[in-house]
Amino acid sequence: MEMLGVAANVIAVVDLSAKISSLCVQYGREVKNAAADIERLRKEIASLQGVTKAVHDLLNGPDGKKLDKSQLETYLNECVLLLKNLELKLTPRTARKLIGKMGFTTLKWPFQSKEVDDLVRQFSKFVQAIAHTLQVEQTSTLLRVERTILSIDWQTVLRSLPVAEGASYDSRADQYHPTCLPNTRVDLLRHIREWAFDPHAKPIFWLNGMAGTGKSTISRTIAKDFAQSGRLGASFFFKRGEADRGSISKFFTTIAAQLVHKEPAISVTIKEVIDADPYIAGKTARDQFDKLIVQPLASTLAARGQETLVVVVDALDECDKDEDIKLLIHLFSGTKDILCQKLRILVTSRPELPIRLGFQTATGSYQDVVLHEVPPDIIKHDLTAFFHHELTQIKNEFNQSVSQDRQLQFDWPGEERTQALVNMAIPLFIFAATVCRSLADRRIGHPNQQLRDVLRFQGQSHTSQLSATYQPILNKLLNGLDKEQQTSIIKRFQLIVGSIVLLGNPLPAPAISRLLNIAREEVDVQLDLLHSVLDIPSSEESPVRIFHLSFHDFLVDSRYHEEHLFWVDKKEVHSRLVMCCLEIMNKNLRTDICNLSQPGTDRATVSPHTIRSCIQPETQYACVYWVYHQQQAGLQDQGNGPVYTFLERHFLHWLEALSLLGRATDSLSMISELREYCNPLLTTTKQEQSQMLEDFLQDAQRFIRTNIATINTTPLQLYSSILAFTPKNSIIRKEFIYEIPNWICRRPESEDNWDQCEQILEGHRAEVRAVAFSPDGTVTIRLWRASDGTCMQKLEGHSSGVSSWVRAVVFSPDGTVVASASDDKTIRLWRVNDGTCMQKLEGHSKWVRAVVFSPDGTVVASASDDKTIRLWRVNDGTCTQKLEGYSSAVGAVAFSPDGTVVASASDDKTIRLWRVNDGTCTQKLEGHSNWVTAVAFSPDGTVVASASYDKTIRLWRVNNSTCTQKLEGHSSWVRAVAFSPDGTVVASVSDDKTIRLWRASNGTCTQKLEGHSSWVRAMAFSPDGTVLQFDSQGLYLWTDAGAISIHSPALLTDLDEPEKVLFPSNLSSIGIASDGCWIISRTMKLLWLPPSFRPTCSIIRGASVVIGCSSGRVIFMSFDPDKLSAL
Repeated sequence: MEMLGVAANVIAVVDLSAKISSLCVQYGREVKNAAADIERLRKEIASLQGVTKAVHDLLNGPDGKKLDKSQLETYLNECVLLLKNLELKLTPRTARKLIGKMGFTTLKWPFQSKEVDDLVRQFSKFVQAIAHTLQVEQTSTLLRVERTILSIDWQTVLRSLPVAEGASYDSRADQYHPTCLPNTRVDLLRHIREWAFDPHAKPIFWLNGMAGTGKSTISRTIAKDFAQSGRLGASFFFKRGEADRGSISKFFTTIAAQLVHKEPAISVTIKEVIDADPYIAGKTARDQFDKLIVQPLASTLAARGQETLVVVVDALDECDKDEDIKLLIHLFSGTKDILCQKLRILVTSRPELPIRLGFQTATGSYQDVVLHEVPPDIIKHDLTAFFHHELTQIKNEFNQSVSQDRQLQFDWPGEERTQALVNMAIPLFIFAATVCRSLADRRIGHPNQQLRDVLRFQGQSHTSQLSATYQPILNKLLNGLDKEQQTSIIKRFQLIVGSIVLLGNPLPAPAISRLLNIAREEVDVQLDLLHSVLDIPSSEESPVRIFHLSFHDFLVDSRYHEEHLFWVDKKEVHSRLVMCCLEIMNKNLRTDICNLSQPGTDRATVSPHTIRSCIQPETQYACVYWVYHQQQAGLQDQGNGPVYTFLERHFLHWLEALSLLGRATDSLSMISELREYCNPLLTTTKQEQSQMLEDFLQDAQRFIRTNIATINTTPLQLYSSILAFTPKNSIIRKEFIYEIPNWICRRPESEDNWDQCEQILEGHRAEVRAVAFSPDGTVTIRLWRASDGTCMQKLEGHSSGVSSWVRAVVFSPDGTVVASASDDKTIRLWRVNDGTCMQKLEGHSKWVRAVVFSPDGTVVASASDDKTIRLWRVNDGTCTQKLEGYSSAVGAVAFSPDGTVVASASDDKTIRLWRVNDGTCTQKLEGHSNWVTAVAFSPDGTVVASASYDKTIRLWRVNNSTCTQKLEGHSSWVRAVAFSPDGTVVASVSDDKTIRLWRASNGTCTQKLEGHSSWVRAMAFSPDGTVLQFDSQGLYLWTDAGAISIHSPALLTDLDEPEKVLFPSNLSSIGIASDGCWIISRTMKLLWLPPSFRPTCSIIRGASVVIGCSSGRVIFMSFDPDKLSAL
């Protein structure tokens, strides 16, 4: 029965569509004043007819019975009802009307433009819904793989792909934004369509033009056109000032999610990616692009012979970070060789410098059109058509709302004034759109009066076009007011509208009212007169947005300071917003703000509804953006200022809220930015007060960095585990010790002070055999940001397998290139900014153990088990020298500071020095009794240090081969050696699990750093000499203050199987999870145990726990069962 119902509705839709299309043609011949509306409706009906015919063909095909028709039948039922109603209204017998006494009849178009807009929107919805439900153009193919696709957990896939709200072309936020009118932009739209369909075209089309030239309207038109033809893969409309749309943080995941909807078969590959890497959404842009976009499209579309898909990226210039813009262009241009036949990318932007630079490096991958260089007669034609359409609609709607004696004239506003508007607008379509919105807004005034106000700006220069666009609207706010009243109105405007245009992310009107602490009525009154420049939704939950970025530019541009009264002082408004944010947070933040109760609650299990209801939009905004406004305002806080006052009361509450909002990691960068504004004050007369804030921020930074993983996953552990295990002398612990919950009766004995292990960088799955610092000291195959532990790039390309370990990595002197050496017998050179492999250096016949750059970065030296050292040119990968003479494998290599000499160390127990220019061996240094594992030059190039399996380090004079020092003390093999930047200290690493620091002048051991639980294989001084880094599974950052106890890295794991708990025999309510990471009460997680406090043995009696740790420490804790039972 269901099949018969669907089939009958399909036939009905096809028949009714044909009748209505015929009626539209008839109306088009006889009705001239509605030609554009008639054509729009006819085209939409034709699209509906086409997609329904395709459905009919599939239903009658061999796979028709397999289709799920329930959702389809719903759409078709609604569609039939709408079509029948439309046919009734258009049938001539009800639409004809006798005109005067002339005796002839004519057709009268029965719809207003807004009614046509609604009809077109409804039919477009049906077209897209039906096409999406069946995926008409590919259903026949998909049915053959339906078992695979239907087995996918769709919700899991989409939940793992964070989407930027409002970024797609058809989002609710932009639903009233226009597309190109019929017969406008004809040549340009045809040009873009031809590019998209040309199999030999370049993969990128860059449409650029200055502000207001209509780029977004063209993008929206193209996106809608391609969506209806089944060619749109995805769209992303950047918008500055809207968090997710102003950055690339959710760009690739948004595109991937849209591709899943468009091409369901892609979800198979994407699910595999997510299963292999659940945190792909937080990985580097290159990883996301390759794994979520390129690989799924390449495998799926290539196998199925799908036609080219188009991705529309609008307003790229509104992406916040210049480096992200250039990276996107670089990634896009890479599709030239990967998906040239499968993917086209349309990019629109202003011609800003970062974008121009990005496209300069993408030569041969794109074609472009510059909108403001389009011939003026074409622009004039399109603007004339736009004004005729909009002004006619404004006139008709006005006349329908007033009595006949008040109606505008038939030919209003007249061709002369229309052409005046056109000439004023060229080449800015935003001028035309804003003027028409203003003329249509009855709240501002009569259309005639408003038009006269606009035309007063005729004859002004192009640089004043923004004034001509926005000044007439703003002037209306002051009409009829005395000077005192005008001052009051201007101040209110600068506060409310100034805040709206400078917010880091748009807010709804009620939230704006609460954030600014002004009456809702006052906000509404201000917004009522600005509907032509602000997108003001009727829903209280939807944010207020500016229609176009040029309004922001006009208000804050210092060039207009003297020109108009409404100029907004950015620093003043940002300063006010800082104070507003602090006031909101002081008022609303508290412990357990979402009433979770259970201290081990995983953030991922807290519903978005709970978060929204407990943390209001203005509080969410304040938590995320208060530091941004502080930075933009350039404010400097002192020890007794509002920032310090807020932090000493609500620092932990703020971190909890950020964690619940999924923004915990942002806190590190925010604290760093605050410290930048604190430091200049340390030299002023307020030094003591400023030092208080600086000390607090420094401790806060350490507190966050050490505990970021736990803060991010289980926010309430801030008050229990994190505070309890934080060192006693920590400012944060002292300030917030009262927050430790009372169900902990006896707290664990923590350290007195922070140790020197700043951070553990985790992510490698096997041994880490080599590390290096970038020359600027900010980064350490994975590249890690030393400031916050973020993995910036994961460099892949060496052969996989146990026999292909990466043995060494090193940065070029300028920090732009990384060289890696592998057991696959190759050296690879990688660009740091995007992870691209520049060169693959082949020639060694065995494992490559070491690699190093020359001081000028032009040459790379490599050492291999094939007993040779090779020198390679970086720019072209040519091997310039092959240095031979060893009788065994070569395991280490180093350049002298002037780049003229290479030192190498071998398993044959010798060190050799070689001239770079001709490859001659000038010195052979002998004395070690076992393999030589490492070699290093002193900064002045006069001394070479060597490390050996004979448990010693030796220092040698370069000029005469003399061994000046033999450093003894290690009890096992010495694997690495390094000089401090000033040459006074030598550091060595040994299999005895220690690092030793030696005075280079006399060989005295000045420090012994011990306590590591495994071999230490590699280390390096940072450029400033204050950080020493080494590894064993994880990478550790150290400061240079005294000897320390280091604890082995351990991965934080969740309690997946709560029944596997080490409960004592007396059935106490307290237990330790089998992975040793949590103290629990039955199945409830109570207290997370940091790696250095995890048990090697433990005993539990009643509510007391005693834990023995691998470091030899024993900790005691006890809990209150009654208070625990209340959780």
